[in-house]
Amino acid sequence: MTTTSAGLLLFRRDGGTVEVLIGHMGGPFWARKDAHGWSIPKGLYTDEEPLAAAEREFAEELGSPAPAGPTVPLGSVRQSGGKTVTVFAREGDFDAATITSNEFELEWPRGSGRMQTFPEIARADWFSLDEAAEKLVQAQSAFLNRLREHLSGA
Repeated sequence: MTTTSAGLLLFRRDGGTVEVLIGHMGGPFWARKDAHGWSIPKGLYTDEEPLAAAEREFAEELGSPAPAGPTVPLGSVRQSGGKTVTVFAREGDFDAATITSNEFELEWPRGSGRMQTFPEIARADWFSLDEAAEKLVQAQSAFLNRLREHLSGA
């Protein structure tokens, strides 16, 4: 069975620079990783349209609904582990300092029998497309290239 996930890549233009909003993944595995420890706000879905799932996940992971506006489909990629991720882009602004992510529970330290709660997204920030490519998990950098192509009119 294929796992499907959908996300919303918010972008803004700052002068001549395009910036995207991405989130640093929460939990102990990602705590000390910066390069390739960030993700487009996204999550699993089964019985809903991918765009609806992307908007729902944005609100769950960042604590506020995504800004309204035209949406650009950026297609899908297959990440390691076999998950298929579908992403949409939307131009808008968002105060990254105000996020309040939903949480997940994990036994930590592993084997301790002690359950701890961690945010799905520990923090969010705006980055240029080049900076974001260094930070995103590798498979998701394809979406940055697709956004760049869309914005250049290709």
